Amino acid sequence: MPPTGTPRSSNGCSGIRPGGRPTGRSEPARRRPRAGQAAPAPRYDVGAWRRGRKHASMSGPVSDGPMTTPSDAPTMDPRPAGRGRSEHLIRTRILEAIFERRLAPGEKLTEDRLAELFGVSRTVVRQALARLAQDGIVEQHPNRGAFVAAPSRTDACHVMAARAVVEPEVVRVAACGCGAQGLERLRRHIRQEDEVRAADDRASLVRLTGEFHVVLAEVAGNPVFVRLLTELQALSSLSILLYARGERSACPPGEHGAIVAAIARGEAEEAARLMRAHIAHVAADMELSEPPERAEGLAQALGFTTRARPPR
Repeated sequence: MPPTGTPRSSNGCSGIRPGGRPTGRSEPARRRPRAGQAAPAPRYDVGAWRRGRKHASMSGPVSDGPMTTPSDAPTMDPRPAGRGRSEHLIRTRILEAIFERRLAPGEKLTEDRLAELFGVSRTVVRQALARLAQDGIVEQHPNRGAFVAAPSRTDACHVMAARAVVEPEVVRVAACGCGAQGLERLRRHIRQEDEVRAADDRASLVRLTGEFHVVLAEVAGNPVFVRLLTELQALSSLSILLYARGERSACPPGEHGAIVAAIARGEAEEAARLMRAHIAHVAADMELSEPPERAEGLAQALGFTTRARPPR
């Protein structure tokens, strides 16, 4: 969210760029070297350098030849080249399975089986599961193993309350600084949702409607939003599986398109209002109130009438 006291314009934009930096800031002037003093070394964008290395490592095998890097660039992680990618792949596939409702809440994630499927060691699997457990998506129990999280009704209420705070700000930031490429990406995603809805491809529709909210965070340009929405969407998917009313398991049709249209017009406050209404509709489709009366004991739960035992 923008800093306290940051003025907003008439369309709701706060003067904060999608990356989170206030507009109008200029880079500090670099000092000129004094007479007889060597010129300062060029400054490298470490973030861009890391992103470039990551892209290169993901796009193909790493060369065995010498790697030339800037003298002031950070050294590479000494871990084996494939481990980080393997952990990321395991986490991504588990998240995709949750988004598509192919992994149910409470399902056990066996380390040996995952290691066999992905062709990695149990250590790599254990690290991937530990990362998911930190995000609340996996629950780890001593001497029992790891299980897909099963949020309680209270947990689901907390997730939806967090989304109602975070996501309106995400679309507000996107509306204030979304470029042509970002808009095209959002529109392409909406077209994909419409295509799978017309084809009655429920699994793909559930995945795409969940991923839409993460794509919004990516378009907004804030990596913290992306991490938050990835976790919140996974927990939302699990909550919907447990507490959905009827058979609806995807976002209501038409609402995503209306949000993207408001972003395209640069109407930040309207986009935020539509997002709040959208999240309210998603929450309303779940039964999040606790049952008024709970069974007292096994006999009552199974429908038996309990009789008082005669005194001995």
